[in-house]
Amino acid sequence: MPNSPDTNTADLWEMLGDLDEDQPLQLLTQLFFRNEERLQKNPEDVVAMAFFRDLSVLVEQVRACNLNRR
Repeated sequence: MPNSPDTNTADLWEMLGDLDEDQPLQLLTQLFFRNEERLQKNPEDVVAMAFFRDLSVLVEQVRACNLNRR
């Protein structure tokens, strides 16, 4: 798996599509922990703050979508 920051979004989409069933949760968990660690080291880290802001918005969107399906 490439570790290059030059990996383009199309490659990342393909890599996400190739993940096994349980791996997306592992991926999200790792992203969460890494950004949480960034915030612990620097509470003003804009990248980490943006991650958690975006994650919160997306969780609420998914919840709303799931409620509308019921």
